[in-house]
Amino acid sequence: MAAYYGEGTVKPAGANFTPEKTAKLLRTAMKGLGTDEKAIIDILVGHSNRERQELKTMYKTCFGRDLVDDLKSETGGNFQKLIEYMMMPSRDLDAYSLKKAMKGAGTDERTIIEILCSKTNSQMAEIREKYKLLYKTTLEDDLKSDLAGDFKLLMISLSQGHRDENPKVEPALVQTDVKELYDAGPGKFGTDEAVFNRILVRRSIAHLQEVFKAYKQKHGKEMEQVIDAETSGDLKKAFLAIVHYIKNPQDYFAELLNKTLKGAGTDDERLMQLLVSHSETDLKDIAKEYLKKYKRELKKDIADDTSGDYQKLLVRLAT
Repeated sequence: MAAYYGEGTVKPAGANFTPEKTAKLLRTAMKGLGTDEKAIIDILVGHSNRERQELKTMYKTCFGRDLVDDLKSETGGNFQKLIEYMMMPSRDLDAYSLKKAMKGAGTDERTIIEILCSKTNSQMAEIREKYKLLYKTTLEDDLKSDLAGDFKLLMISLSQGHRDENPKVEPALVQTDVKELYDAGPGKFGTDEAVFNRILVRRSIAHLQEVFKAYKQKHGKEMEQVIDAETSGDLKKAFLAIVHYIKNPQDYFAELLNKTLKGAGTDDERLMQLLVSHSETDLKDIAKEYLKKYKRELKKDIADDTSGDYQKLLVRLAT
């Protein structure tokens, strides 16, 4: 999948990055009777993920102690968990989130869809590698054992990370795909889900954007309407997620964040994963889309829904 990158909220310290000095500041923030949570928040938000990985090494070099263990011992609850997520290498967090979505009694299909439908080929390759390294099993094997039916096949297809990433669009192929999608859905009795799977997983973002436009011109329907009428259950949710992401990635993620915040309770797990995952790439753009879509600031909704140091760190991530 062609990468979408906008502007993140977290920037690298860059030339101002002083690993040894920062490691000392972290140690000072945690030793003694009290913990300086503000200093910890300032340091974590003020450094990129790559720099945080360097800090782990420098901290151990300077003090012989594990930085993540020390941070965990000085914090608790969701604040502790959010810090843990920020300290994970990016693709480790994706692998962890996928594993967490599949282990235990139930399956969190939404998280699986969100992660697999929005990754580039290179990101997906790294997730598969990290998953095997961390869990001594393959992502594909876990998807096979935890999911079922056409939804399972779609998730396995996405996990291969073999989307065409050539930005050039071939008009003839666009028309061929429009015909195949029609013939596989409204143009026949029943639905050939495999055709939808192949085209939505294999074609480039630029190509699919043209396919959706051409389909509407020819048949008068948005692709979401076709999918809604022709599929059901988790397969429908996954196809709709792919289409939404391809049409407007910022709007897609703004909607996901809104879902974690609205209603009776907060989906803290997914809120944390989304904010950390997008903090360096496009969270500023997502926040702008959130304001446009919901007429409310993302950081305000987060502040209203959370509390304490956990709230402070989330708001800093979203700003």
